[in-house]
Amino acid sequence: MARVCLLVVAWHVVPGTPLLIGANRDERFDRPTTAFTVLRQAQPRVLGGRDERAGGTWLAVNEHGVVAGLTNQPLGDARDPSRRSRGELPLALAGHRHAAAAVEALLEDHRPLEYNGSWLLVGDRHALIFVDFTGLVEPEPIMLPPGLHVLENRSLGAPSPKVDRVRAALSGLGGAATDPAAAVRLALSDHTAPEATDSPTGATCIHLDEFGTRSSCIVQVPEAAGTRPRILVADGPPCVTPFVDVSECWERPSPR
Repeated sequence: MARVCLLVVAWHVVPGTPLLIGANRDERFDRPTTAFTVLRQAQPRVLGGRDERAGGTWLAVNEHGVVAGLTNQPLGDARDPSRRSRGELPLALAGHRHAAAAVEALLEDHRPLEYNGSWLLVGDRHALIFVDFTGLVEPEPIMLPPGLHVLENRSLGAPSPKVDRVRAALSGLGGAATDPAAAVRLALSDHTAPEATDSPTGATCIHLDEFGTRSSCIVQVPEAAGTRPRILVADGPPCVTPFVDVSECWERPSPR
């Protein structure tokens, strides 16, 4: 079963919140995971989930408002277990004060062929950047325009019924009558599999016997520089699990 994850990014869409991200982490239920914790204590402080088997993360947020996430390229039996963990990449990106500098350093210090394939989104108040890290193309930064960007387990912009459904659900995001976090939660909780696919992973919120949506996260980066992001986490499928404000983790001592 491929790791089927979802990143929803509204960049300069919601007034007062230049960067809003919703993320579902879909994985086998027997893979040890911490839904949210302190990943780096300081300089900068980094929060996010942790894969307890490989040690990396699928989404990292730092105190300066840099958010880095990835989705995995489905490889099946072609996945090479000897390669480095893809979860290192969001951690490396979140070690910088600005998204542009983070991507520049990533491309200098890391090579796609050292990892199994993935796609990356990195953003802050000033830039949103997509990087194809599959090794199938040259990993060049693509600066994205303001708007709603949805990334699943295929390249950004590739045809996807799931992406189309999420975009339709969030078409009113940024309107005066819309609660942005509530709208994103509803989109992340959708069980409807598009008719164009027979895959049980075509829904946004997945429930299978051994695999499904393990956790969900919403990150709101405020407009004011120096103000830390607000983070809401559901430690379970977002359709039934309450989102808890874990922003106090910016001040909490690291558990290890």
